[in-house]
Amino acid sequence: MNQTFRALSLSAAPPSAAPVRAEAAARAGGLGRGALALLLSAHPAPALAVTALITALGVAAGRDVLGSCLVALAVLTGQLSVGWSNDRIDFARDTAAHRRDKPLVAGEVRMRSVSVAACAALVLCAPLSLANGAAAGGAHLIGVAAAWSYNLGVKRTRWSWLPYALAFGLLPAFLTLALPGHPWPAAWVMAAGALLGVGAHFTNVLPDIDTDLAAGVRGLPQRLGRRRSRAVAALALLAASAALVLGPPGPPDAAGWSGLAVTGALAVSLCLPPGTSPDSRLPFLATLGLAGTDIALLVARGTSLV
Repeated sequence: MNQTFRALSLSAAPPSAAPVRAEAAARAGGLGRGALALLLSAHPAPALAVTALITALGVAAGRDVLGSCLVALAVLTGQLSVGWSNDRIDFARDTAAHRRDKPLVAGEVRMRSVSVAACAALVLCAPLSLANGAAAGGAHLIGVAAAWSYNLGVKRTRWSWLPYALAFGLLPAFLTLALPGHPWPAAWVMAAGALLGVGAHFTNVLPDIDTDLAAGVRGLPQRLGRRRSRAVAALALLAASAALVLGPPGPPDAAGWSGLAVTGALAVSLCLPPGTSPDSRLPFLATLGLAGTDIALLVARGTSLV
């Protein structure tokens, strides 16, 4: 009787919570991997780098703590929207090129998730940009629209460099138009920004020239070829550095000349054949380093952008 009672009691006991906890842990792990894949689809490294550089430049331009935070949030949401839209729009081309490094192609994130994220970031970017003022916000939103136009098809034309030049050239205006009196930045600052954008475009495209041509993408770098594109990138970046060092009033100091020498060496290195594989991202990383050096020089010298 006692044995029968114990058997009935065991059969009536609630199931162990271990499988439930395991299922919950697996679900949480899946959500974490999905969130990471979604973040990687936004090209977070260049997005964060551009955000940090522009925020530092905003501080140098005279933005206060609140203004600097608004700059960072506006630039970050704009960059994320551009990154997500790039992967979503290029899905078919990336799939044909077997780009398994893309989370969307690898099936690690759903297409709908990337689409929703791109649109949500763009929607957030608008009020965050305009919170800096109508003129400043308008300048930034024009730059974001230019970047979206690149993703939507301009990159397939000989005018592929123009959205980069426009977006980067207007970033200084986004910072200065929010200052009292809403001044436009100095011409040398906008010229340097546009040249940095052109250089970034050419170095960013270099690793993908062959796959782009196979997919029918014939922007200006693809039309010029790898060797000439490296030369154009180096010249544009060197000209940007020269504008930032030589453009401000007064002769450059020792730090300015040293910075120009460093950025010149980085720019010249882009002309050399890649020491690694042709699809190396080192040229683009060198571009970010070059831009960071230029902005560090501006901040250190306390040069006004106006």
